[in-house]
Amino acid sequence: DQGQNLAGIFFQCSLLPYLAFLYFLSFRGNRTPDLGNFGWQYLLLFVLGTIPSGIVTRSVYGDSLANTDWLHGGAETLLT
Repeated sequence: DQGQNLAGIFFQCSLLPYLAFLYFLSFRGNRTPDLGNFGWQYLLLFVLGTIPSGIVTRSVYGDSLANTDWLHGGAETLLT
């Protein structure tokens, strides 16, 4: 649903640079703390977890993820 507007295009284009960021962040020469590296990787897991929730919300309820409390709450638990 968002894939054709400007926000959707930016989101799709941001995936490869973010994966490259994670790749270079994991080099030992950067001396990134393991917990910091895990946090950046976990953010990607959060994004990948909210995409199916948004698709289910749009297709089943015809609404946005922010307006469907139980799916929105489940997606937000990935942040804590």
